[in-house]
Amino acid sequence: MYQIDLGSRVPIYEQLYNNIVRLISVGALKPEDKIPPVRTLATQLSVNPNTVSKAYKLLESDGFIRSAVGKGSFVSPDLDSRSAEKKSALDKLDAELKSSVGKGVTRDEVMELVDRHFGGEK
Repeated sequence: MYQIDLGSRVPIYEQLYNNIVRLISVGALKPEDKIPPVRTLATQLSVNPNTVSKAYKLLESDGFIRSAVGKGSFVSPDLDSRSAEKKSALDKLDAELKSSVGKGVTRDEVMELVDRHFGGEK
């Protein structure tokens, strides 16, 4: 269910984050589903518990999961697969925009693309 590629250039915590977001997006993880404890998942994946903890903290700060002291971590109750998919897409778009701006892409060029995809609607 949870997969990581140790040979990938993508950090393990980011792979885990993306994996859990994907599982929520496709409905494999539903609101209020419990996700494995940090130590359990770290053992299953043969990674450092701090790596799993980092992914969980990021997932929590982004609203995908919530943690309850002494009970564990759960998929956020107000998150369905469509909103998870949308949030994931917006996060990726934001990262790509930051990267593109850093490479010299202008606001006008971005807006031209936006208008092309949305037909100029607001």
